[in-house]
Amino acid sequence: MALPTTTARQRVLAVGLVGPGRVGSALLEQLRTAQPRLARAGLELRLCAVAASRRMWLDADDPELNGRHGSAQTWRPSNLNEFAAHLRGDDGRHALVIDCSASEAVASHYAEWLAAGLHVVTPNKLASSGPLARLQAIRAASFSGARFRYEATVCAGLPVVRTLRDLLDTGDELLAVEGMFSGTLAWLCHRYDGSRPYSELVREAHALGYTEPDPRDDLSGLDVARKLVILAREAGWSLSLEDVDVQSLVPPELAEVAADEVMDQLHLLDAPMARQVAHAQAQGCVLRHVASLDAKGHASVRLALLPASHPFAHTRLTDNIVQFTTHRYRDNPMLVQGPGAGPEVTAAGVFADLLRIAETLEAR
Repeated sequence: MALPTTTARQRVLAVGLVGPGRVGSALLEQLRTAQPRLARAGLELRLCAVAASRRMWLDADDPELNGRHGSAQTWRPSNLNEFAAHLRGDDGRHALVIDCSASEAVASHYAEWLAAGLHVVTPNKLASSGPLARLQAIRAASFSGARFRYEATVCAGLPVVRTLRDLLDTGDELLAVEGMFSGTLAWLCHRYDGSRPYSELVREAHALGYTEPDPRDDLSGLDVARKLVILAREAGWSLSLEDVDVQSLVPPELAEVAADEVMDQLHLLDAPMARQVAHAQAQGCVLRHVASLDAKGHASVRLALLPASHPFAHTRLTDNIVQFTTHRYRDNPMLVQGPGAGPEVTAAGVFADLLRIAETLEAR
């Protein structure tokens, strides 16, 4: 991606971060590392605010993004209205909110932030996959000139939303989408052949940081369903989460276990998953966790039996893969594939969205 062209006057972008967790911290480190290169290209980033769930700090411009939100900084109770007002300022500057939370409450502010001229970039799936009326309000608010970018909501740093958008904007017709959208479930599918209990692999994935704190959040398939909804809406279908036929990998007895006891009860996964893999092997197939959307808007998330010749059978580690079947790519569908899990690649997807917005800014 081309960086903004150097001009006599630097483009200055005030940045506010919501959610300084794993992805947010990785993003700040990437921005700090890139600062000299960005400055040479005419872009100066200034970190003005950081908000966590219960506290925040507001500061004058921090052009070095040097982490002054640490112990030396003065924290105050979190208030997103104050956060946005401080970030926007009163000097007509360019300002951008990065939401790295997974919060409904934060997503509910997007429309008002955009209407007030704040750009919004996020890996938070809840705005684009939540109530359709809220997404419509966000899109309407974007007509104010502020931009809403959410590439990292689907496959972290992979250019999936942008690829779909390019296909549609150039007049192609989407016929189907099929993909593996969970790096966690991809890793489990690759590793599980029945020789080890499935629960043992889930514990290993948990120890490696691949799963959510409660692995049922991955195994339920709801996160994948949200990603499918985002792509469906990008293609113009009014799909909601309730419209997706989701096959959960969590047996009913495990679904009822208290959160603090889940890791001790993962053995409840073993028998049903052993039956699944034995059936797949008897058919000469592999198990893959697949999300599908057809031309009629029918959507599903399921554990699928695929032949060894299928493209999804040859992904690696935590790879995500998306297959677009369109009018132009009907006989040979387009594939986008690569790592789809981890804070660094997710942060890189957010960073790329920030740069796309920066390309459009005028020096002030």
